[in-house]
Amino acid sequence: MPPITATDAWAALAALAARPDAGAIRDRIGADPNRFARLSRAGAGLLLDLSRTSLDEATLAALLDLAAAADVPGKLAAMAQGEIANATEGRAALHIALRAPKDGGFRARVGDGWEDASALVHAELARMRAFVAAIHEGRLRGATGAPFSAVLNIGIGGSDLGPAMATEALQSLQPRMDVRFVSNVDGHALAPVLATLDPARTLVLIASKTFTTQETMANAAVARAWLVAALGEGAIATHVAALSTNARAVAAFGATAAQTFGFRDWVGGRFSLWSPIGLGIALARGWEAFAGLLAGAWAMDRHALSATPAENLPILLGLAHTWHATFRGHASYACLPYDQRLARLPAWLQQLEMESNGKQVDAAGRPVTYPTAPVVFGEPGTNSQHSFMQLIHQGPAIVPADIIMVAQPEHALAANHRILLAHGLAQGAALALGRSGAEQEKAMLAAGMAADEAARLAPHRHFPGDRPSIGIVLPRLTPETLGALLALYEHKVAVQAAIWGINAFDQWGVELGKTLAAGTLTALESGATAGLDASTAGLVAALRQLGAGSTH
Repeated sequence: MPPITATDAWAALAALAARPDAGAIRDRIGADPNRFARLSRAGAGLLLDLSRTSLDEATLAALLDLAAAADVPGKLAAMAQGEIANATEGRAALHIALRAPKDGGFRARVGDGWEDASALVHAELARMRAFVAAIHEGRLRGATGAPFSAVLNIGIGGSDLGPAMATEALQSLQPRMDVRFVSNVDGHALAPVLATLDPARTLVLIASKTFTTQETMANAAVARAWLVAALGEGAIATHVAALSTNARAVAAFGATAAQTFGFRDWVGGRFSLWSPIGLGIALARGWEAFAGLLAGAWAMDRHALSATPAENLPILLGLAHTWHATFRGHASYACLPYDQRLARLPAWLQQLEMESNGKQVDAAGRPVTYPTAPVVFGEPGTNSQHSFMQLIHQGPAIVPADIIMVAQPEHALAANHRILLAHGLAQGAALALGRSGAEQEKAMLAAGMAADEAARLAPHRHFPGDRPSIGIVLPRLTPETLGALLALYEHKVAVQAAIWGINAFDQWGVELGKTLAAGTLTALESGATAGLDASTAGLVAALRQLGAGSTH
């Protein structure tokens, strides 16, 4: 297949992006009182607003042509049909099957054959549900006979970011258990958590698909020793549950088959919170919450696979982000959730987007010659307004923003919530409309400021505007709307990968650092630096001289 840059749609968008008014937002809003109605869409319980971007009729039409040229609907459908989506590893990417109903009929291509993905998923879901019920009802207890009251989830990357984010986002639900998430191999992450837990009442979840991830297994070894020291070797069978596909390594660790929950290679790590990797969510917030999360994601899946491109939220969001990153050259974007419960959403998005689409070659191995995945960062509103929003408003680089708002809170502080939403609305308006130096000077003069002082300050108070933001509105933050929101971004990533012609489901860039870490660990332990480059060898020597690895 020729590169997407050879299509007429790409050429049309490049020409549109080169127009002097290509980035104009303020004038477009001012000229069209129906702009919000024309550029907002609803689906799966969410509202998507593109009216505060520079999209106009011609640009949106050209973007939809690009989606057609890249066969975005066809590629989404092929992925849902279980075809190989990850060509470098020969795997399907069928995380959609994790949240589909039992009669979904999903199959995944495995080698030269197919396997019944729906049957596999629902067999494991039934085991998970029974396990959660046994823990919550006190039928499954620890080695001393005490019921479990806490869970320690040890994982990293997708085995931590997804379940930790979702558990925090659903904090308004009645808590069922105290679930802690530890990912960093830094002992300053794990040691304080262990100090606050009672081993007799703690269930340890070890979340690692391969059961070989160095950071996770180092932390797992510490947690194992902690349990054995307090309860004896026999406690491992009841106090450890493994979320993994490596049955042999799990058994060697001491976890039982009854407390091992698996999934297939067609579930990528950053798409795995819907799988047994999400067991901590169910233990923390209840099985009904986990089931609601799956249902909300499935609602977005159905929308993504059935809605026309012009009405399709993931396709429209992906096209808008592609317009910003690829054609307008905006190298980053900010995720601004105006809900404290979504504080970990930007971190989850960082892995989802940058690990998926941060690639230098396309699926055919050709160098990518155009901007693809931007840098993703973010912080909840209104905290962000008192940190990096200064740069987004007045910095020389344009940074698009996704502003996520929840209409109804789960608390009784109505005045606080109105203020929160007012700020979210105002940030989008300020970014889009700005305020010129002349307007600021006029306002200062009207307030009684001396003319020379007003003239001096006007350039500093100039807001250029024409800075894009995309609005996403949830009626409430429930398991269902959270599931829909997360699936929206998952599909958006697949949409952009289809347009850019890249493989969103491998992550070879992650592997090199892991490989090199084996050698640097040996060097830190022994002092032997043969084979290391001079800079690394020098740092190893300096760290060893400072007592690296010793404890106090």
